[in-house]
Amino acid sequence: MSEPADDLPESVAIAWGLRERPGKGPKRSLSLEQVVTAAVKVADTDGLAAVSMSRVATELGVATMSLYRYVSTKNELVELMVDAAFGDPPPPREPDEGWRTALARWADGNVAALHHRPWLRHVRISGPPIHPNSVRWMEQGLACLRDTALHPAERLSTVLLVSGYARYWATLTGDLTEAAAGSGDGPDEAGTRYWQHLERLTRAGGFPAIRDLLAAPAGEDEDDDFEAEWRFGLDRLLDGVEVLIRSRR
Repeated sequence: MSEPADDLPESVAIAWGLRERPGKGPKRSLSLEQVVTAAVKVADTDGLAAVSMSRVATELGVATMSLYRYVSTKNELVELMVDAAFGDPPPPREPDEGWRTALARWADGNVAALHHRPWLRHVRISGPPIHPNSVRWMEQGLACLRDTALHPAERLSTVLLVSGYARYWATLTGDLTEAAAGSGDGPDEAGTRYWQHLERLTRAGGFPAIRDLLAAPAGEDEDDDFEAEWRFGLDRLLDGVEVLIRSRR
């Protein structure tokens, strides 16, 4: 026997197709998907701050009040925008694909989604995954670990750890890239200038650890780009998970 959808938040039940939003008046000329798509377009073009009920209504060529037949508040609209903007998760784990490779690919997908739509990182997390796409992302992350020795709760903790790192990294690199662009420099030029300034400021002493860092020769395989730093951090996280999995065997 299926559970009733009455106790679900209205926007969640509607997003899952479990019920329609009640409303009076003439037949609706739009769909919820059209409203959300228009809102995402505004955010893609002019940023999250530009999203308002009136702006979205203008994009759709309708009266502002008519949007409230589809969403109750702007916050509800933003939640639906985030779910739509993330889209589908990466392809599921292949039968011959190891958990580590699959989870790394899933993590890469998180970063790619946040970089593709920079406004996503400015949306405050209001709760655990509950909308359709976010639940699919969680399912795929958990499925990467399904045949490991981790308990289900530990698999969830691992997914939260990896997704949290992905969000942090996308936010950090996105902010740095925007700051560099605002100064007229690219990320490489901004990075070079940073190290030059740091070397000058710490030259007088009092920062032995930083001086050791600055004096160390770069290794042949060392790379200062964002991708290399992302991969280093992700690998260290997965190293720890792998140690835990092996300890259970």
